[in-house]
Amino acid sequence: MEVPADRFAEPAAAARRALVRRLTASGELRDPAWRAAFEEVPRHVFVPYYFARLPGSYERLWCEDPSPVRRERWLRGAYADVPLVTRVRDGTLISSSTQPSLMARMLQELRVRDGCRVLEIGTGTGYNAALLCHRLGDDLVTTVDLDPDIVESARAHLAAVGCRPALITGDGARGCPDRAPFDRAIATCTLTSVPWAWLEQCRPGGHILAPLATGLIALDVSDDAAHGRVAQGRFLRTPAHFVPLRGGPPPPAVRGGGLPRSVAENDLFRFLLNLTAGSLDPQEALSLWEREQRPERDRYGVTLRGGRQWSWLDDPEGPYAWPVGGRVSRGGS
Repeated sequence: MEVPADRFAEPAAAARRALVRRLTASGELRDPAWRAAFEEVPRHVFVPYYFARLPGSYERLWCEDPSPVRRERWLRGAYADVPLVTRVRDGTLISSSTQPSLMARMLQELRVRDGCRVLEIGTGTGYNAALLCHRLGDDLVTTVDLDPDIVESARAHLAAVGCRPALITGDGARGCPDRAPFDRAIATCTLTSVPWAWLEQCRPGGHILAPLATGLIALDVSDDAAHGRVAQGRFLRTPAHFVPLRGGPPPPAVRGGGLPRSVAENDLFRFLLNLTAGSLDPQEALSLWEREQRPERDRYGVTLRGGRQWSWLDDPEGPYAWPVGGRVSRGGS
C-alpha cells in the first residue's frame, strides 16, 4: 500500500498541531499522554486516500493526485475533525477512520495505565492502533480485523510510522486467545451484543469499551463467586455510529413507523429503539421514553452474567430490562 512521501511532513505537522489545539480547546483531549500521541502520530499516513461523500456517490481524494489543489484538499481533510470513508465495496461502506474527537474520547474513557495490555477490535487504517502503541508500546497492543486486505494495508501504514503491534487477521468476535489475558478491550465497530470471548479474555478489573445501539458501553469486568466472569457498566452520553462488526449478525432494522417525525428522528429515542429492538415496539418505546422524561444515554446500562446479557434503564435489577441483541442465551456476536 502506497503511503504519503516525506514532502507532506511539514504541512502535515502544522495541520496536526492545529487539530490538537482544537481538540484540547473543546475539552475532548484532556490527558497529556494522549495529547502527545495525537501530536506525534501522523494521521495522513494512514489515509493515503479516502472518499468524500457526494450526493449519491463518493469522490476519491488521493495523496498522489496530479492536481496540487486536490492534494491540498486531501491533506486538509486528513486533519479535519471528521470521520473518513476509506473503503467502499459494491457501494457499501466497509471501513472508515473514526472522527478524531470521538477517538480521543474513547481512548481516554478506556482508562489505560502504563503496562496495560490492550485488545483492539477493528484495525481499520491502523491509526487508532498507532495511538495505542505510542501510549503503551508495541508489545502491549493487539489489533484484529477480519479482512486480510485491510490488515495488510494497516501493517504498511503502521510500519511507515515505526509501529509494530500484534496484527491479527481473524474474526473480532473471537478476540485473540493466544495473546490473552488483556487489561482493556476497545472496539471500533458496532455490535449487536457483546462477545463472551472478550469477557473471558479480560482480566478481573479489566475494562471493555464498545459501540452498541448508537452508543458507547463501558463495562467493568470482575469475577463473581456464583457466576464466574461478569461485566457491567453504563453507556457514555456521547452518540457513536460505526461500521457493524463484520462476520456477525446484522444490526436489527429499527423503524419508527406511525410516530411523529420529530420523535422518530430524535437521537435519544432512536437510541432506545436500537437498544430494545425485538423487545419493544415503537409505541411501547415512546410511552416509556416520555414517562421517564426522555432519558440520556448514561441512564442506560448493560450487564453480562450467568450466560445472559441484558440492557437496563437506571437499575440492572429494575423494572426496565431487555435482552441485548434480542437474545438471552450465551454466545454473543
